[in-house]
Amino acid sequence: MLLLLDTEVTMNHRQYEQHVKQLRALVERRLSSLVRHNGPNDLYDACRYVIFGGGKRVRSTLVILACEAVGGKSAVAVSAGAAVELMHNFTLVHDDVMDNARSRRGKPTVHTKWDVNNALLVGDVLLGLAYQCLFETTNGDVRRMADVFTSGLVDVCEGQALDLEFERAKNVLLEDYFTMIEKKTGGLIAMSAELGGLVGGGSGRQVTALRRFGHFLGRAFQLQDDLLDVVANVKEFGKTIGGDIVKGKKTFLLLKAMERARAKDKRILHRATTSARLPEGKRTITAKEQRAVAAVTAIYKRYGVIESAKAHVRRDTSSAIKALAVLPETSARAMLQWYSELLVRRVS
Repeated sequence: MLLLLDTEVTMNHRQYEQHVKQLRALVERRLSSLVRHNGPNDLYDACRYVIFGGGKRVRSTLVILACEAVGGKSAVAVSAGAAVELMHNFTLVHDDVMDNARSRRGKPTVHTKWDVNNALLVGDVLLGLAYQCLFETTNGDVRRMADVFTSGLVDVCEGQALDLEFERAKNVLLEDYFTMIEKKTGGLIAMSAELGGLVGGGSGRQVTALRRFGHFLGRAFQLQDDLLDVVANVKEFGKTIGGDIVKGKKTFLLLKAMERARAKDKRILHRATTSARLPEGKRTITAKEQRAVAAVTAIYKRYGVIESAKAHVRRDTSSAIKALAVLPETSARAMLQWYSELLVRRVS
């Protein structure tokens, strides 16, 4: 799905890709400089294991692209981008402990490769390094940036808490789901865009627009993830297809289907929310579980839930892009728009 049809953007596609690679390389070098400690060995070995475990640097890239979109230089936003990346990895390490996940990005999680105690310390150190990195940012109002950064952290924690509550709740409304994803997923993406605007010296109106952009992009990003659980190729997705269904996870698809389904179908969906959970990190499911996934997916298709989710992704992506209209009409803004569409392109 591409909303950008501008000829210049199409022509600059390769240049944009190359620039994003360069930005990631800048962030990688900054991260490398932060974890050169010799000891304690287990602590810093695990920190390096997490930081360089294959992340795509989506949030740090958004920080720098947002900075450039308001007229700032990429170099001044690298530390802020690295700070966001470290915070993101902190949340992943602690999430894995809470979920007792066995793998992350195709590799053993920290608490399984080392132990839970070390994993908790690794998360704490990553968060400490994140703040250290943020306070080394020389451009912009550091106090305001710290406030935005901390609010993003609180949002993620609240979103995770809501997600945990949903596992126990019998009735979850779609509005509750959107509140959860706006915090757990959208909070960090909105913070990344807003932080980039602050570092780049954007006006109040521009910074607000970037936060709005990140808010809608974060929603689209999570809805896309829900969709990919049932429509993606397992090799491309890197997770078990149908895993959310087997785990009884209350996604947009499931909640929307529960709203629309009739008696028999609703009973099938209800069983999906109360069935035995798929262990985190498990990449295959049993034949019985495959049949359950097929039955639920058929219900999604029958009630138009998949198409509804795709429509939401398109609508939220469009809202995100419209928010960027406040920014100067430059190639930097076009690149930020291109990158945001790239993140949700796999859902058509």
